[in-house]
Amino acid sequence: DLILAIATPAAQDIASKTSEIPILITAVTDPVGAGLVNSLEKPGTNVTGTTDMNPIQEQFELMKKLIPNVKKVGIIYNAAEQNSTVQVDIAKQVAATLNIEILEATAASSADVLQAAQSLVGKVDAFYIPTDNTVVSAADSVVKVSEENKIPIIAGESSVVDKGGLATIGINYKKLGYQTGEIAVRVLKGENPADMPIEKQKDYDTVVNVDAAKLLGIEIPDDVKKAAGIQ
Repeated sequence: DLILAIATPAAQDIASKTSEIPILITAVTDPVGAGLVNSLEKPGTNVTGTTDMNPIQEQFELMKKLIPNVKKVGIIYNAAEQNSTVQVDIAKQVAATLNIEILEATAASSADVLQAAQSLVGKVDAFYIPTDNTVVSAADSVVKVSEENKIPIIAGESSVVDKGGLATIGINYKKLGYQTGEIAVRVLKGENPADMPIEKQKDYDTVVNVDAAKLLGIEIPDDVKKAAGIQ
């Protein structure tokens, strides 16, 4: 009666197989760019659901609060992931407004992530990891380089922070999944996905890894502590 597709590659694959069965997507950064829907407001296809487009502006502003002297940021991503290239383009635009230079390092597979991170050592003041499936799956490799070279990681989502990244203002995937489930109920009750807008996360979480901050010698401002619920 309904298919749930998680992340862009899975969504694109299943959407190519059927235009009849309703498809609920979640954790898809750019549904329009991925060719899944005609627009976020009116999909016009058998696909609807939620997008995990990041609040990249807010993430870079958080970076500036935690690392006031940041000048160069290294972005690690898989250039073959359409969801990631969209985020990198936005990050470049945001960085330009904050006088931050972006350096890119690409990884075609999880095995390449360590080398990509190492290639930026000595060149950047911080790492930025978007919600890139390849890099997030190998986040431990970036954390290793971060800890060895005292390079803070600002991430697109909290699982990277849990592994040793410094901080994020980002998607809560449990909440996003629940929100997608609410849309699924409406579809199963008869609403047409073609007419149901793709929804964004209703609220974002601020997450800070206190241990990472201590290791990196970073002082967490009071307003960030409050937002993250740190005593």
